[in-house]
Amino acid sequence: MKFTCNKSELSEAISNVSRAVSQKSNIAVLEGIKVKVGSGEVELTAYNLEMGIRTSIKAETEGEGEFVVSVRLFSEFTRRMSGEEIRFDIDENLVVNIASDATECSYPAVSADDYPELPKVDSERSFSIKQTTLRSMINMTGYAASLNESKPVLTGELFDIEGGEFNMVAIDGFRLAIRNEKTDCTENYHFVVPKKALMEVSTLIKDDAEDKQCVIYTNDRHIIFELNNVFVISRLLEGNFHNYKLSIPNGFKTEVIISKREFATCLERCALLIDDKNKSPIRCEVGNGVMKISCKTGIGKINDAISADINGETVTIGFNNKLVLEALRAADGDKVRIRFNGAMKVIEILPMTGESFIFLIMPIQLKN
Repeated sequence: MKFTCNKSELSEAISNVSRAVSQKSNIAVLEGIKVKVGSGEVELTAYNLEMGIRTSIKAETEGEGEFVVSVRLFSEFTRRMSGEEIRFDIDENLVVNIASDATECSYPAVSADDYPELPKVDSERSFSIKQTTLRSMINMTGYAASLNESKPVLTGELFDIEGGEFNMVAIDGFRLAIRNEKTDCTENYHFVVPKKALMEVSTLIKDDAEDKQCVIYTNDRHIIFELNNVFVISRLLEGNFHNYKLSIPNGFKTEVIISKREFATCLERCALLIDDKNKSPIRCEVGNGVMKISCKTGIGKINDAISADINGETVTIGFNNKLVLEALRAADGDKVRIRFNGAMKVIEILPMTGESFIFLIMPIQLKN
């Protein structure tokens, strides 16, 4: 079989699918990329049994067939070829011969007979969302997904779609992140997607995809994200996800409007005093138009103050520096609203208007 294609297009396709190549597998072929040569196109597939990525490019083809090739050799030789058009000739012994301008090289491939098929998902059960909106939802919530494998369902993110509202939710037991968008989807959906798959989807979405849609197909076990001509297939996580709506406070006693940049910069200074051996909560005192921040560890101490618009009761509360800082970095806008319900109730971070995102953080009890 033979095919000729554009070097840049093939390099991009290899880069996209290689994200799903298994680093170490009992099935040796999963450590490579499956290449399928068809009529007028070449299809590339990578699959690690949890997530798969498939894409195709146009090519001049002769013959049909498929083989599996080393991701490193396939990627590096393609990228480093001298011309912009590359010719591939795969002989009967599955040796891949490549030519471009004056450059010629070859390397072995293996049979694709043992390469497992990607899961099938019914194309009738689907909904769409703008690609850049999906990327925003993933990036604003992914930081709060759990890293603890003892409860696997919390290592993913909940897709909760009902009544024209799409909530993407992540929680790890110490914090909760919700990103909300209106949707035209009329069906109800409630499933959990592994964070790793979502991070790969986010990476695949380009900045110029503002007007492009992502089509999402799902069943009880798997999900497919269709991004232009790239398909990301992932298993879904099983288990009961936390009923996040019960965690959202009904009201507040204190509300602070503050510069996100100033607050984050203050917490970054505090971070200089905190490490694995020197841990301490941040002490936050809110009142009289000022948010006072202090921290003391074995490394040193810091006292800081930020002007803010404050309404309601004065409050003194402790919190984990890293958890609040990551929430601030994920938040949109120059300013945020921070709500308190007392010293031992969750801290709530919101946008200036509406509730397009809600970040909740558990407080830490301070020593007197």
